[in-house]
Amino acid sequence: MQKRLLGKAGLDVSAIGLGCMGMSFSYGPAKDTGEMTKVLRGAVERGVTFFDTAEVYGPYINEELVGEALAPVRDKVVIATKFGFAVGADPRNAPALNSRPDHIREVAEASLKRLRTDVIDLFYQHRVDPAVPIEDVAGAVGELIKAGKVKHFGLSEAGAKTIRLAHAVTPVTALQSEYSIWWRPIEAEILPTLEELGIGLVPFSPLGRGYLTGKINASTTFGAGDFRGGLPRFSPEALTKNQALIDLLAKIAADMGATPAQIALAWLLAQKPWIAPIPGTTKLERLEENIAAAALNLTAADVRKIDDAAAAVEIEGGRYPERLEAMVER
Repeated sequence: MQKRLLGKAGLDVSAIGLGCMGMSFSYGPAKDTGEMTKVLRGAVERGVTFFDTAEVYGPYINEELVGEALAPVRDKVVIATKFGFAVGADPRNAPALNSRPDHIREVAEASLKRLRTDVIDLFYQHRVDPAVPIEDVAGAVGELIKAGKVKHFGLSEAGAKTIRLAHAVTPVTALQSEYSIWWRPIEAEILPTLEELGIGLVPFSPLGRGYLTGKINASTTFGAGDFRGGLPRFSPEALTKNQALIDLLAKIAADMGATPAQIALAWLLAQKPWIAPIPGTTKLERLEENIAAAALNLTAADVRKIDDAAAAVEIEGGRYPERLEAMVER
């Protein structure tokens, strides 16, 4: 597995990480702990060193799963987790935010215990809290860094102004935001800001919550607890209209001897050398498919071909309902 450095801080991670949320949260009932432990440890065996979780996933049970599974290899991996929601909040329902410094400290202590570690490698603010100045948030994380409880500070779905203000107080190592072939608004202002400041990007949902794998279509039904059933882009009407993008990806993939998922991930890796996506999966075979994308080196001509194909498709539907979209890029 290739390695990448996130930002000027030089956080060394595998080019493709593993988003762990779906093992416990948002895509139906929590999966079997034993099976997920096999996936997590199998990821390490295959060269993945970058794992993403959050206190709110469950809540709490995803951190516990990740902490227990990775404890035997803790010195070989980078674990990222997040703070910023009120206790018991559900991020799928426009929940209450809480980034007060005292709460950040409480979350850090609790996450350290659940993750079975003495330091959090990367600590993100999960969503910007308009009730708390970002300078106060950055200062609180900076204190945790000085205390040796956190190594790196991150933001998630923050706007360019917020990134600059936070970075001036405590250097931001990475921004985690949604970015993929079918969600590209951050290219206008966020990516140039990150490049200027030397901040890495960790794209979540790099496979469009599974859509860019080509395995979801208008006849797909989402079970109880799968939040995609309530997302505009996953309505039957939107899935029907957006199928043209999958058809194009499938053709490009076939021409290159790859899968649509691998093309989507390789496209991200080709954008900037400081981008490290975190596709999620609960299956070893999908993990192996995703990892293989790191070896698929797209040329500038390949990227232009993909961009031209994607530009010919008008994507239908928002990624979130309005109540959730209002919480991003603040």
